Amino acid sequence: MIHSQKLVDFNYEIATTALKQSDEILATIIERVGDCTLAQEQQTGDLLFSLCEAIIYQQLSVKAASIIHQRFLELYSELSAQSILETSDETLRKAGISRPKIVYLKGLAQKILDGLPTLNDLETMDDESIIQTLTQVKGIGRWTVEMVLIFRLHRWDVLPADDLGIRAAIYKAYSLPDLPHKKTVNQLGQIWQPYRTVASWYLWQSLKLKA
Repeated sequence: MIHSQKLVDFNYEIATTALKQSDEILATIIERVGDCTLAQEQQTGDLLFSLCEAIIYQQLSVKAASIIHQRFLELYSELSAQSILETSDETLRKAGISRPKIVYLKGLAQKILDGLPTLNDLETMDDESIIQTLTQVKGIGRWTVEMVLIFRLHRWDVLPADDLGIRAAIYKAYSLPDLPHKKTVNQLGQIWQPYRTVASWYLWQSLKLKA
């Protein structure tokens, strides 16, 4: 099935050639950034690991989230749903995790025990079905699932239209009067199909370019 193709197996030259032909502005970004290295940025670990990391990173700087995530992992010899449920709220608070996120982590752990689909199960599903399935977990929104789709499930036609970095990159590159709304991002991104993940990666990288 086409939606299960892995980014790690994917020929980026096909994607970048198509993107450059469809969008002159993105073509300039691609030329300036260079080769796509998204395959080297892929995450490992099971679904519990990936979603715990995503929850901890929500609304925090990368530096702060990285420290808290490391403290969280150090609590466990082996991370499991059962071990999270058996960890006291006080212990999680001492690791730097906020009370709402403790609720989300323990809710996720319970969902895993109740039979949330595994990564292998998700591999057979299309992107939108995965989003609908995982956003049933409290604390997991569409953006969080899109990050899992890109960086863990290796899906290659994902456009996180709510992502502030994507919106800021489009605002800057396309000389828009205001930060674009989700609808504008999605409309613009139609010409990037079926390589919107690769387009997104280049937009993120464009923010690091010097003017």
